[in-house]
Amino acid sequence: MRFPSRRAVLAAAALLALPFASTVSQAQAWPDNKPVKIVVGFAPGGFTDVLARLIGQKLSERLHTPVVVENKPGAAGTLGADLVAKSKPDGYTLLLAHSNSNSVAPSLYPKLPYHILNDFTPIIPVANTPLLLTVHPSVPARNVQEFIALAKSKPEGLRFASSGGGSAQHLAAERFQLATGTKMTHIPYKGSGQAIVDLLSGQVELNFESPPNVMAHARAGKLRLLAITSNKRSPLLPEVPTMAEAGVKNAEMLQWFAVMGPAKLPADITKRLNTEIAAILKSPDVASKINEQGGEIMGGSAEDFAKFIATDSAAFAKLVKDANIKLD
Repeated sequence: MRFPSRRAVLAAAALLALPFASTVSQAQAWPDNKPVKIVVGFAPGGFTDVLARLIGQKLSERLHTPVVVENKPGAAGTLGADLVAKSKPDGYTLLLAHSNSNSVAPSLYPKLPYHILNDFTPIIPVANTPLLLTVHPSVPARNVQEFIALAKSKPEGLRFASSGGGSAQHLAAERFQLATGTKMTHIPYKGSGQAIVDLLSGQVELNFESPPNVMAHARAGKLRLLAITSNKRSPLLPEVPTMAEAGVKNAEMLQWFAVMGPAKLPADITKRLNTEIAAILKSPDVASKINEQGGEIMGGSAEDFAKFIATDSAAFAKLVKDANIKLD
């Protein structure tokens, strides 16, 4: 039997090492003046889009490379998430993830084309926002307890709007109904815009909506805010009680926003992005803009964020099961 020469062995070893060396070189060179894309699974103008553009601008300055935002709206953010899940894990395609697409979706879409834990690399949670129980002025209830009594007197007679089946607004209303023993009628819309238009006109009686979308209308007397779904009052709306303060337990809900990449994103790129975005979130102008939108900055390690997603998705799975939520 003839054994290969030492030269042949070394040549084979060099060939086998090429993919690894290429990956290491690529990670070390990143971003190498190439554009970084942040995908948003929602239309321009919403809070997810605002966050992506805010972070993208600052990230471009810190990385000294272009950062562009690409909107891929549809299916409660899952179309954009799927695009990123199937992207090359080289640090040039990222996702401004939303709890809808990366926590809630598995419980609502049996044929979801990606796995929220296996197909993404968590990088950093950016912010969360609560929702506001908002009613049209024609609703006679002045507080949550009066509203509960009204809802119980009219089973399914009160209509709540949402930005779509399975959205945070929809799930917040379902959680409220479970917590209070009420039953209302869900009217889903294709986005918050038309839902708010119909709420303002009285076509629907209530909504659980993000603060930026209803604060100005409430201050003008066109809508009434009864409670907030966070566990503490908002500095923007100190007069609005939390659900717990209003006498309703287990009705808290926060929608979160985060930066994620495809699975198998190199560890050094993940760490670099976490470090850079953490610094961005600490800058006063960014913090101010997020707070003005009713958001609260999160931040933290990629490892802790991965654990959070697993816990959060399990909690939403329980809500979907308990409320028997099914999407048509």
